[in-house]
Amino acid sequence: MAAPTSPPFRLKDLPTRVGVACLYGLARLPWHLQLRVGAGLGRLLMWLLPDRRRAARTNIDLCFPDLGEAARAVLLRGSFRDLGIGVFEFARAWWGNVEAMRATATIEGLEKIQSLQAQGRGVLLISGHFMTLELCGRLMCDHVPLAGMYRRYRSPVMEDAVLRGRLRYASAMFPNDDIRGAIRHLKKGGVLWYAPDQDMRGKDTVFAPFFGIPASTINATHQLARLTGCAVIPFFHRREGDRYVLRVGDPLDPFPSDDTVVDATAVNAAIEAMVREAPTQYLWIHRRFKRQPDGVSLYAR
Repeated sequence: MAAPTSPPFRLKDLPTRVGVACLYGLARLPWHLQLRVGAGLGRLLMWLLPDRRRAARTNIDLCFPDLGEAARAVLLRGSFRDLGIGVFEFARAWWGNVEAMRATATIEGLEKIQSLQAQGRGVLLISGHFMTLELCGRLMCDHVPLAGMYRRYRSPVMEDAVLRGRLRYASAMFPNDDIRGAIRHLKKGGVLWYAPDQDMRGKDTVFAPFFGIPASTINATHQLARLTGCAVIPFFHRREGDRYVLRVGDPLDPFPSDDTVVDATAVNAAIEAMVREAPTQYLWIHRRFKRQPDGVSLYAR
């Protein structure tokens, strides 16, 4: 991919430039301080973002109906705590130093990727939108030349800053509208990271269960596997205290099948397993179930 070019200065972008500069500075705070400040930020965001708090609460109620009300409230608070910490995890991954994380991180199952690479076969690592995804993606890049797919930012300033940050460690970054680039990468035996767990309007989607609830799921995982012959492997990652745990799962098999719904169900099941391992670190504020087969919203207005 071509190197990013800096956007021209526009006065209307000044707030974003200031925000990026602040994040750049925050990325350099000591890690123990980031954890504490991030937890406080999360508590603040829980009250500053009432619409997102309600969406997160609805998601948790839908996905964990067997938990008591008190336990679900604890999970909600924990999710916002980890949301606040995640702001620092993202900033540190893009622009900070991760030596402390490298020193304590553990990774399991790396040989599964290495074996497929030795065969010249591409690997599509699938994960979900967890607050640890950027930092753990950077840690994975220490072991595997990992490329990523991402959704473009609306702000050209943020797009440029984040893309430059990611390209410090990723071998390539493909926007989600550059399917051809992703296909070429996988056909050459590359490793591509991808998170197919958000409701993306305007995309090819099917309804597949996620925690037993119909969720609009993009079928790009099925298509990429069908067009490239790559293996599809779940990538688990979580933070335990101040330590990171990465695990490469077993390839989904058989995959792809002839049925996009069957494949989307397998992908959602893998991501659900990840969520159950680290429930507070999942991005619950996303309205995952906003589209339903009957057209009725599950989110209160």
